[in-house]
Amino acid sequence: MLKYKVISKSAEETRKLAAKIMEKLRPGDVVLLTGDLGAGKTTFVGGALASLGYNDHVISPTFNILKCYFEVKPNVFHIDAYRLEDQNIDIGLDEYIEGNGVTFIEWPKFIEPLIPNKHLEISLKRISDEEREIEIEDLTESYKSVFDAVEGK
Repeated sequence: MLKYKVISKSAEETRKLAAKIMEKLRPGDVVLLTGDLGAGKTTFVGGALASLGYNDHVISPTFNILKCYFEVKPNVFHIDAYRLEDQNIDIGLDEYIEGNGVTFIEWPKFIEPLIPNKHLEISLKRISDEEREIEIEDLTESYKSVFDAVEGK
């Protein structure tokens, strides 16, 4: 198991960390984002997208559940599963999770049966208005290049 923990002192630092990680992600990769409301999950996705040249404001697809970014390469799929608690999850999300893009999933516990074994989990914990504790975990050791990038190797 690989694990890394860092304190982000601002939303901009969180976005920069996301950009570093995005550089190492490839189509088919799945990133689980966990944390309370307001922890910075969507800010993180925004940083990843900005690193690919996406300049629009990123909002969580809470009501749509899925937002596809086909204008960037690799394609990015942003899933917010918050509204799927105790719901039928057989709505085709697996086609994106297993698809040809990088998938970021907020509130993954609500679609757990769809989560592949190989995934990167990023937990964001609010310390103050600006600061976040960010923990990156890889149970399968499939994302060593991500850890090398964030550790500056």
